[in-house]
Amino acid sequence: MPHDKLNLSSTRETKSKVLRRASIIGFFAVGLVATLLLALAQGSVTMSFSEVWQALWHQGPSLNQTILWELRLPRIAAALLVGAALGMSGALLQGMLRNGLADPFILGISAGAGLVAIALITLNVFLAWLPLAAWVGAVLTAALVYFLGHSSTGIAVERLVLGGVAVSSLFGAIQTTLLLLSDDGRIQAALNWLIGSLNGRGWAEVTTAGPYIGVALILGCLLSRVINVLNLGDDLAVSLGISLSRSRFLIGGVATLLAASAVSIGGLIGFVGLVVPHGVRLVVGNDYRWIVPLSAVGGAWVLTLADLLARVGAIELPVGVVTALLGSPLFIWLLYRRATPFQGA
Repeated sequence: MPHDKLNLSSTRETKSKVLRRASIIGFFAVGLVATLLLALAQGSVTMSFSEVWQALWHQGPSLNQTILWELRLPRIAAALLVGAALGMSGALLQGMLRNGLADPFILGISAGAGLVAIALITLNVFLAWLPLAAWVGAVLTAALVYFLGHSSTGIAVERLVLGGVAVSSLFGAIQTTLLLLSDDGRIQAALNWLIGSLNGRGWAEVTTAGPYIGVALILGCLLSRVINVLNLGDDLAVSLGISLSRSRFLIGGVATLLAASAVSIGGLIGFVGLVVPHGVRLVVGNDYRWIVPLSAVGGAWVLTLADLLARVGAIELPVGVVTALLGSPLFIWLLYRRATPFQGA
């Protein structure tokens, strides 16, 4: 009889978890759809939902069609891609490093992309290649940090983090020097990129980085089971047949590809990769099979909402400013809610 009661209790607990996660997925989906509808309708020119529907089917006033197809839709698509990439990248790095402070910039990705972008802007050369150059700079910097973090026994987490901090500090100093030596007009353009903005992003940026982000998102979901095993401890993971070096290299590589692609579109947008995985972990627990994909959905939702807030006022703000204003108090609240906020799993 006690055995039957135990099975019944376990079944009820399983059903409760399934229902809770289903409700969470539903909440994310409803929130994202509502935000997308508002983002399509709101802006310097406000449209009703019926006008939005007509413009989507290339009907109604030509001005509405132009605004929707040439301005708002590519910008929203860019926000979805960048947000999903940053959210999943943060979840992958936090799981791999077992450190809640990890985010897409911990490996020096932001510093490498920022250095290349600032160099091109201040020197006024190859500006048309700025997104691609920033992507290459981010990837090369991440490769350098991985090289610094490699030891005789494989990739050491502590060396990886310290290498990222050192490279970020060095590249940040070079960025500052370049800004001080450049003209005022170029300083403003460089700062707009460093803060992070989706203003002026079109279909070209979406179609260029979209395939890379799409493939990386799928790979990240496939690696979520490996992250669960890694969080059991190195010794147990090795005993289960997991190669620590290869697994961390794959996870870090996918996270780098996601973050670098996001940076190449929107510049340096902070707090999404740090806060979103924390919030997801708070509601679904420590199972990375749920944390990783929901961090992508949550990141897309948060950045779309932040971009909507950035452009509904009298003066358009860079979306990076909005994410910082929203992310800082939210992260403080998350720290207050959790007794051990920096545990990976």
